[in-house]
Amino acid sequence: MENKTVLVTGGARSGKSSFAERLAARLGRRGIYVATSQALDDEMAERIRRHRRQRDEDGFPWETVEVPYALAERLDEITRSAEPDTVVLVDCLTLWLSNWLLRLEADGEGAAEAEERLAALAEQLAAVVRQSAVPLILVTNEVGSGIVPAYPLGRQFRDAAGRVNRRLAEVCGRIFLVVAGIPIDLKAAAFRLEEWDNPDEKT
Repeated sequence: MENKTVLVTGGARSGKSSFAERLAARLGRRGIYVATSQALDDEMAERIRRHRRQRDEDGFPWETVEVPYALAERLDEITRSAEPDTVVLVDCLTLWLSNWLLRLEADGEGAAEAEERLAALAEQLAAVVRQSAVPLILVTNEVGSGIVPAYPLGRQFRDAAGRVNRRLAEVCGRIFLVVAGIPIDLKAAAFRLEEWDNPDEKT
């Protein structure tokens, strides 16, 4: 089966979501927008309304589904039942991860237990992504390139996000890094260690 999955990553305000939405319009005739954000305050609620309005104005037909936690389960249902001309876009993995991390902390989970739980969730999601028969775009964030967070939960989030991104990158067919609005095809540009000359083989 052709791998129709794409991972789009980048920093804050890099243009990754805009690129993912433009890419979706190229890959399908209609889209299912899987939103992981939660309107926990007025600022976030307004941001969600603004993003929905912008998608409506773009003219591409989107159906929005809010999935703050059960992403693998819901995504499995969506990709299995979607029409062949449908593209599915998840925005974003780091908000989904943040939702879970805060939930686990509220439940009293320790750092080791939370790490194990998040790893299991990532594996479950990777299995669903691997078998998607429709184009699937996952948006995530690069959060480990800046200042080391000063508090333990922030460092735990940074490390978990890096691990989730690595795992999903392994199963996605294409990966784009968006920097200053410019998408870079990472797998096309990737260095392959096995191609490096081994001095021992030349003796």
